[in-house]
Amino acid sequence: MTKINLVKTSKPECIWNSKTYLGEGVLWLSKLKTLYSVDIKKKKILIFNTKKNKKKILKVNKEIGFIAHFKKDFFILGLKSEIQIVNLKKNKKILSINIEKNKPHNRINDGIIDPMGRLWFGTMDNFENKKSGSLYCLDNHLKLHLVDKGYFITNGPSFLNKNNFYHTDTKKKIIYKIIIDNNLKIIKKIKFIKFSKLEGSPDGMTTDSKNNLWVCHYHGAQISVYNPKGKKIHKVEFPVKNITSCTFGGSNNKKVFVTTARKGLNKNEIIKYPLSGNLFMFKTNIKGKKSISFKTKNFFLTI
Repeated sequence: MTKINLVKTSKPECIWNSKTYLGEGVLWLSKLKTLYSVDIKKKKILIFNTKKNKKKILKVNKEIGFIAHFKKDFFILGLKSEIQIVNLKKNKKILSINIEKNKPHNRINDGIIDPMGRLWFGTMDNFENKKSGSLYCLDNHLKLHLVDKGYFITNGPSFLNKNNFYHTDTKKKIIYKIIIDNNLKIIKKIKFIKFSKLEGSPDGMTTDSKNNLWVCHYHGAQISVYNPKGKKIHKVEFPVKNITSCTFGGSNNKKVFVTTARKGLNKNEIIKYPLSGNLFMFKTNIKGKKSISFKTKNFFLTI
């Protein structure tokens, strides 16, 4: 008899009244007991040390799509049209890689480190009207690879293993399942899930230890959990409409941290959903996959 892994969750609670306009890119670093996230349009990095209960906000000079970890105080920032490696503590830039110089209206959106320690990120039309977005991978030798293109709004990806991952076009309301070979070439790409109008749009996502996919609903007020066959097995309802990204964390990796957004809400909706833009947390009975730091074989960055 097949064992069924039932998902159980607590009610989401607001842990930071941050009121981000477009909160995104939530990252948990267990060694530092610290949460990182960004406000894309307000050009902010939000840092929350949960052990010390200390919060601080850093300003950057460009729209920021994501923050990822490299080592110690070194992080990778997805800043509009460039990837930067920075010492966040000293506010010092170590390396800059320009992205899509020929597409001035594009910007970097979501990004994540895969199981091999490579950086994956997407670009998109900042006006959300053109299919000018692409999916990139920055490998361990700091070589940039164009993996896929033709996206309106890139979100994710979320990895099952080094060759299998999910990636989203939020405007199309489609989550794709993609298989790549060891040269980062796509072998297979299928529609995994298509959202209905009532469900909103799929945004950020993450996978748990059972390879279930946890998907944030933008304009849908929930996170849905899908099993590897694409069946919806659970949902977490929120008191806000725009759920943007989620990640597992906490001492046993059974907490889920969630960013939200105020973008696109009118005055009446802000009144109705006053917690919009805040950082949330809920508990679950299933462990998540731990966040991974970027790994490079570039001598300059390993010394």
